[in-house]
Amino acid sequence: MALSRARRDRGIDYWPGFVDALSTFLLSIIFMLSVFMLAQYFLQRDIAGKDDAMVRLQAQIAELGELLRLERGQRATLQEGLAAITATLGATEEDRRRLQGLLDDTRAEAGSAAGRAGTLESQLAEQRRNAQAAITQIELLNQQIAALRRQLAALEDALQVSESRDRESQVRITDLGRRLNLALAQRVQELSRYRSEFFGRLREILAERADIRVVGDRFVFGSEVFFGSSQAEIEAGGRAELDKIAEALLQLSRDIPADIPWVLRVDGHTDARPISGGGRFRTNWDLSAARAIAVVQYLITKGIPPQRLVAAGFGEFQPIDQGESTEALARNRRIELRLTDR
Repeated sequence: MALSRARRDRGIDYWPGFVDALSTFLLSIIFMLSVFMLAQYFLQRDIAGKDDAMVRLQAQIAELGELLRLERGQRATLQEGLAAITATLGATEEDRRRLQGLLDDTRAEAGSAAGRAGTLESQLAEQRRNAQAAITQIELLNQQIAALRRQLAALEDALQVSESRDRESQVRITDLGRRLNLALAQRVQELSRYRSEFFGRLREILAERADIRVVGDRFVFGSEVFFGSSQAEIEAGGRAELDKIAEALLQLSRDIPADIPWVLRVDGHTDARPISGGGRFRTNWDLSAARAIAVVQYLITKGIPPQRLVAAGFGEFQPIDQGESTEALARNRRIELRLTDR
């Protein structure tokens, strides 16, 4: 009787310890789940970074690994406690069955915790892969930046070479321009020499004509030498004078080098009096141009190349005498010859 009471008293003493151990185990699992959920939340929130996120991720991995290690240690400790409790439970069959049920529940919870731990490990592995992919992308971007820097350096080198070539080309162009200007100046000097020779010959040929003057670089003929009043047909006396000019010009053209672009310009001028009547010409401009063209066409018949002749009409707009007397008007009616270049 006393022995049975003692056994019942001893069984009642085991039960509070078992309940405390089981409560501690459940609280540990709940704490671990809370820690795991909190860690998963912060892990998902901070995963978006790159270099800084990698540092935080590595720290979290280390922390979770430590937590996992602690959980496994606690699970082993709980399993050892359960084993000890199982070994010590031998009071009654009813207590054993209840303890067995509690043990099965505990094992189920432990299995669930192990499954969640495995899920967490899978998530950690996925995070590691994502982190590695981010590192790979960063390395690829660094390589692309390095390639762009090399291309930029190559472009800068090419630009420097191009600028150097441009400077050299500019120097050559400047030198070519200087030489061209020098050559043109020499051609102008040569043309001036031939112009002086031509004028000298014309002075000798036309020395007896008082109505022919030299004004600057031009020979000035009164229109009456070649044309009748308001007419553009060359008269016989005018043709004789043009024959002399054509002969002198032909002799000179044999001496002028072919590369000198000389021309004989024939300018027609009238006085300021308007043309009256219903004749061929409506304005003085028409009359002056027609007279210059008539002289050019006649010189062509005498063998002067057409490409060496220019005809221009100025009407009454380039007078050499501003007066309105008969003499002033006569001086303004004129044909001018000028040896020049194109």
